Parts: sequence; structure tokens; C-alpha cells
Amino acid sequence: MLTLALTDEHLPAIFIVSGGAGALGKHVARIALSQFPGINPAVIVIPQVSQEDQLPAIMQQVAERGGMIIHTMVNPTIREALIRMAAEYGIPTIDAIGGPLNLMAQLFGRTPLGQPGLYQRWHEVYLDRIKAIEYTVDHDDGRNTGDLHEADVVLTGVSRVGKTPLSIYLGVLGWKVANVPLVYNLPPPRQLFEIDRRRVVGLTIDVDVLSHHRHWRQRLFQGNASHSYTDPIEFQDELAYARRIFRQGGFSVINVTNKPIEETADQVIALINRYFEHHVTV
Repeated sequence: MLTLALTDEHLPAIFIVSGGAGALGKHVARIALSQFPGINPAVIVIPQVSQEDQLPAIMQQVAERGGMIIHTMVNPTIREALIRMAAEYGIPTIDAIGGPLNLMAQLFGRTPLGQPGLYQRWHEVYLDRIKAIEYTVDHDDGRNTGDLHEADVVLTGVSRVGKTPLSIYLGVLGWKVANVPLVYNLPPPRQLFEIDRRRVVGLTIDVDVLSHHRHWRQRLFQGNASHSYTDPIEFQDELAYARRIFRQGGFSVINVTNKPIEETADQVIALINRYFEHHVTV
């Protein structure tokens, strides 16, 4: 049997009516339409519907196109008004969110908030967190110092002071972190002194703990590190050099000796929040 494809202008339109951006309703429409090859109706999104007095104009527009409505109204009052008004106009509707909300309300014994846009905000927070992790990984161990100004936090200190694990931990919380190693008698990248010093945190550690970390690292790599890497006298010089860099830059300093990473992260966040607006970490 020959199936003729209907042209867009001859098809009823599908209207997505939402209190937010309408992404969920549009997604539902596209999934359903994938089951009707050759049919490509207009999918029109009407977002940010927050008042009942917006509904009459919407109904008139839908009725003129002979269309249908897929709505994702989480506000129960507006949802009920939309359903009632659509019935008066003879417009078919699909409630993409009311059923799940009612069922979950019964299941959990809780009343839904009814606030539009919460999913969008959660999704944005999630994407921001992914971007923070990607930035942190790309700026580990002194890489890509050309855009340190984009970091929320820059950690600096000698080798094995704990910069990388702390960076990753903060990155998972949603902070864009770069870490810059300090190597004895080698100047750090100039960008470290060009960015806002309040975003730079120097990490220091007691000599005996650093010695333990360095010897463990050397055993892990089967002793391939140089002698200076595990020389206690060199440790003193390295740490003193790092302190000079911290003073030169006017950086905040945290001693990480025997601190769990969570405690150090809290200190870093507190330092940054002291100077800048609160950063969401939930």
C-alpha cells in the first residue's frame, strides 16, 4: 500500500504548553512522532505560562490551527484551568506530568511543590558540574595555565602536597579548579601572579608527612625518582621556597598535614566565599 507523506502546512500543529522551558513536552512529542514516519507537523513551544489569563489566547491559537496540546504544567491550579479551558474549546490534550505527579504524591505521601523550572535548574547545575570536572582535569599539574583566570580556585604547592586529589574533590562539588606545582628554584608561570590573588590558595605540609608521601610515591614507581625527591634537606628548601612564592603573591595558605580531604576542601571553600558570592556545592 502506498503511503503519502503529509506536508507540514496540511497537518494540525502540536503545541507544547509549559510553565518552564517546555523541553520535556517537546521531547515527548518527538518520541511519539518518531512512530509516524513521513509525518512532520509543526511543534510549537509556548513556555513560561505562569498565569491563568495567558490561557485564552493560547486556546484560540491552538484552535485556529486545529491542533492539540501537550502540557507539562506542574502548578495544579493552572493545570486544571488549562484542562478545563481546552475541553471548552474542544482541544485534545495530553497531560505529560500530572499523572506522574499525582501517583508519586500518593506513593510518597507528599504534596509536590508545583514550581515550574526546577528540572531545568537542576539540569543546569548538573551540566555546570560536568564542566567544572572537565576544567579541573584539563588544568591538573600546571597544564593550560593560559586560562587560569577562568578558574574558581587555583591551588599551588610542592609535589605530593595533595593538590590533585583536592582539585578533583572540589571539581566534583562544582568548582573549576586549576593546580600549579611549585618546583624549587624554578619560577612559577607568570599567570599565577596575574589572576586575582584571592582565588589562589597555597598548600603546605609538615616535613615528616611530606617525606612519607614522597617515599611511598618512590616505592610505587620502583625508585625511579631522583635523590632530591626524597631528601629531607631538600624538603626544607622546597617548602621554604613555596612559602616565599605564597608571600610574593599574597596568597592564602592552608596546612594540609593529617587533614582529611573534606576538611581541607571546606577550608578552601570558606576562603573563596569570604571574598566572592556563594558558590552552589550541593
